[in-house]
Amino acid sequence: MNTLNVDFEALKQDHWTEKERTNAERIAEFVQHLMNDHDFDYVRKEFGDANYVQHNRNIPDGILALIDYVEAFANRFPDYGYDVKRITADGDTVTFHSHATVNKSHRGNDGKGLNIIDSWRVVDGEILEHWDAIQPLDAFMRFYVLMTGGQVRNQNGVF
Repeated sequence: MNTLNVDFEALKQDHWTEKERTNAERIAEFVQHLMNDHDFDYVRKEFGDANYVQHNRNIPDGILALIDYVEAFANRFPDYGYDVKRITADGDTVTFHSHATVNKSHRGNDGKGLNIIDSWRVVDGEILEHWDAIQPLDAFMRFYVLMTGGQVRNQNGVF
């Protein structure tokens, strides 16, 4: 698989404080290993003990539950990749705007895959909370989201 890479150096912002840069770099590391490298053992080891509150209602709380969810998805779609287009950081909050695709041939085609906005709250290097907004861009992804969505696996609310 040609692995996508989070190009942190190209996406970082000069106006960020040191804390914001550190938080954004931590999330970039997390996303790279989880979403692109599919290095789930690394993510379990490096991030697995976090007290992680999940606001995506389809995924249970906890980093380990998230890893299980993404691992199952990546097993079904081994070419799954997460192309980060923008990173913003504001205090403890880091937000990524990304284009996720399940086929290598769809990378760069904004009519395929998913448009995703993820936000995380990071405190002292620990990822504590996550929110997302996901827009399926093609019929297959709309159908997939329809068929797999809807089961509430946490009670945290979407905001």
